Amino acid sequence: MKLIIARHGETEENAKGICQGQSIGTLSRKGIEQAKKLALRLKDEKIDKIYVSDLKRAKDTAQEIIKHHPKAEITYTPELREKNWGTYEGKRREEMNEADFKNDNYRPEKGETRTEARQRAAKFADKLIKEHNKTILLVTHVGTIMHLMLHLLKKDWAEHEQYMHHNCGLTILEINEKERKIVTLNCRKHLD
Repeated sequence: MKLIIARHGETEENAKGICQGQSIGTLSRKGIEQAKKLALRLKDEKIDKIYVSDLKRAKDTAQEIIKHHPKAEITYTPELREKNWGTYEGKRREEMNEADFKNDNYRPEKGETRTEARQRAAKFADKLIKEHNKTILLVTHVGTIMHLMLHLLKKDWAEHEQYMHHNCGLTILEINEKERKIVTLNCRKHLD
């Protein structure tokens, strides 16, 4: 299987340093341009199936890509949502308790723990590998991408920072029964 993973374009909230989690988020002008450039980067890929987070910022990014892949099957899914930050959503990073970010089992009020978000991503990745052997595109969020990468590559949370993605950053993995190989990690050349 060829697995292509992309983060959504910059949102107005990203630009202001606001935590979005599972709130809506609106692509900024820059984010729309990033999505168009990502779509052009992917236009010659033979993509069989596209899975997209059902949050608006990911769906809006995916719409640009889908224009070049009208025959690809598309599924919008809550499984690819960003971590639910509960009452932290809508706040700036400096308004949040930094210690909470370091605790796997911290649950923000009305939110989910990092462990729960990781388990959701892992379950999705396992199902994906079991059901597909073609070229799959995921359009999702930075936290979800980190959890997917850590699970797929069997890495510990201590290594998560190397899997952080910029807006419209692109990763490509080749996955077979014997190995999981990174072809491209958080590539941003298409955004220049």
